[in-house]
Amino acid sequence: LVRPDDLERAAAAAEATQQYRALANRGCPGATAYRCGARAVIMGMGADETLCGYVRHAKHFKLGGEAGLLRELSKDFNRLWERNLGRDDRVAADHGREARFPFLDEDVLHFLGTLPGGAQHVCDLARPAGVGDKMLLRTCARMVGLTDVAGLV
Repeated sequence: LVRPDDLERAAAAAEATQQYRALANRGCPGATAYRCGARAVIMGMGADETLCGYVRHAKHFKLGGEAGLLRELSKDFNRLWERNLGRDDRVAADHGREARFPFLDEDVLHFLGTLPGGAQHVCDLARPAGVGDKMLLRTCARMVGLTDVAGLV
């Protein structure tokens, strides 16, 4: 169910879905139609909120140091459940898919929460965007040979 204060977000998500369908129905020049029989879709939700992936994280780090960054990360993470997850789950369900959120897996969150030294192991916001943000994830991607996706696209 959609609460009254969520109606604007729900309407925006519905409009985005309709626009996507309209574009998909027109097709893209040179694109090949593709249908996937998978019943689940892996979503990236939670990576930015837990691994310092938003531009505002660097701003809060610059203004308030690690304490300022951690406050902002905590706010992002706490509002993630009502702000983003419901919307993304509805969009996936509207396409007949079940959303999966590996970055919000209990074991992943536990691991990130037990890293010594706070945020310095997941990001280095003194470095440029695409390098220092989500640093832990980018390093892991490079380690398994995914160098094309380890930086900004």
